[in-house]
Amino acid sequence: MAVKIIGTLLVLSIVVPFGIYFLTKKTERKSRVLLFTNIGTFFGTLLCGTFVLFSTGVHAAGAAPTGGDLGAGLAYLAAALATGMSSVGAGIAVAAASSTALGAISENPKLMGKSLIFVALAEGIALYGLLVSFSILAKVV
Repeated sequence: MAVKIIGTLLVLSIVVPFGIYFLTKKTERKSRVLLFTNIGTFFGTLLCGTFVLFSTGVHAAGAAPTGGDLGAGLAYLAAALATGMSSVGAGIAVAAASSTALGAISENPKLMGKSLIFVALAEGIALYGLLVSFSILAKVV
């Protein structure tokens, strides 16, 4: 039952903004209304899903819930942080390097090879984060 409700809310979060788009007049206010409707339906669905799905504890049938292993949980958290933060850093670095590279290429097309190297080096940061997270997870399992 809960899955049907969340599925319906997800479909409505897509249908309602399109309905508002086609029903409202073409004004400058239209984009703001659509943005706030989309944000409201998304976070509403997220909130309902959180309350419905995670309101009760989950454990295997016939087994009592246990406290778990703190070391494994912290290792998973460390792996997630390594991947996430390195990806954010790589995104910031690629944004800066690629915009600068496009400016340099527009002035001198011979700089294409050098600029691609800088963009690729910036993307390598995310790969290093993945390697670190894989090494952390390899010690947990």
